[in-house]
Amino acid sequence: MSHTPPTLDDIRESYTATAMPPAKETESTTIRNRFQAYANMNKVFAIKPGDRVAFLTDPRLDRRVVDAISGIARANGAECREFMWPSTRITEIPEVVRPLLEQSDFVVSSWFASTGCPFANKMRKETGQRWVKITYFRNLDVLETPHARFPVELVGEIIRATARLYPRDVNFDMQFTDDRGSDLTIEFTPKMTETLLGISRWRGLNTATEPGCYIHYLPTHGPNLYGQTAHARDPKAFAKMNGVIFPQWAVGFPKPFDEKIGVEFKDDFVSKVHGKSLQAEQMREYLIGGRLQELGCGHNPKAPRYGIYPAGPNSPGGLHFGINALKESAYLRRAIPHWEEPHIHMDLVTFDTTVKAGNTTILDKGFLMSLRDEQVIAAAEKFGDPVELLESYDE
Repeated sequence: MSHTPPTLDDIRESYTATAMPPAKETESTTIRNRFQAYANMNKVFAIKPGDRVAFLTDPRLDRRVVDAISGIARANGAECREFMWPSTRITEIPEVVRPLLEQSDFVVSSWFASTGCPFANKMRKETGQRWVKITYFRNLDVLETPHARFPVELVGEIIRATARLYPRDVNFDMQFTDDRGSDLTIEFTPKMTETLLGISRWRGLNTATEPGCYIHYLPTHGPNLYGQTAHARDPKAFAKMNGVIFPQWAVGFPKPFDEKIGVEFKDDFVSKVHGKSLQAEQMREYLIGGRLQELGCGHNPKAPRYGIYPAGPNSPGGLHFGINALKESAYLRRAIPHWEEPHIHMDLVTFDTTVKAGNTTILDKGFLMSLRDEQVIAAAEKFGDPVELLESYDE
């Protein structure tokens, strides 16, 4: 009897054809992963006995999130109080809320005002109040994701390795380039570098243990390669900056851009938006004169690789150029009316940028160089295979 060898089509169409492990996890693996995420969460929400915990929430937040954090607080002998505002988009802490915060040691917030409001910054600086921003913990189900269980200590080690790439005690140019033609230069002074890297996030602190800390959960959002923190949030200070960025995408737009849209900066401000598409016009309508507030770089290798909602990517090498405009975007008010950020904001996103600080490469075509830092690899070995942990992305 003759034998007919299988064709490639036979192999492809066979129900037995498989070369990869099952996508569905076993129940025991799911349980192990879940408790790893719980352990991370407990480390981040380092609530102490006697802490007075304030929740600043909004109606669209999953109530289970508040219940979960409240459970941690109760287990540690802390008391909780909550103030709900109609949306997260407020940029200042309302007067009616301030007495609550003045009586609090620990703040869990979904509000945009958490980071830029002078009152919030004053409370952290003068009273040592600890804050956790939950922009990326709006649904309890995210605890089932890879980035929720990625070791929080390892996120900190990666961040510290990136910080070591900055030149110290010298002036230098930070340059952003890509194959689309982006070419943006930011002139750094030693004082800017010292101030930027002095904040808790750049020191790799991702647990709310240090007086005056401001951290993100899930770890982490940013930190910023450049931002207003480089000037200690002095509204009159700015960097010498010149050039153009051609973003691949932006929050609030359903798909990446087909057109090469250019956003031109002069010092900290948007001077021009280049492009003829509808998306370019929608950005030009409100971005001219807007200020670059933050230039964040993702540092969690298990964050969704191309997930940019609500505030930009958290995967290593993903950049978001966060701009605050002078007026609200009519387009964003229509497209994402319940956005967690104010409609004056815009997060432009790239995944393939090369970033150099002086002669040192921080990103190489979107690859975060600190992932191959010797100290990072040594730290990763304590938790598993460094290659899997650091370079196997959630795509």
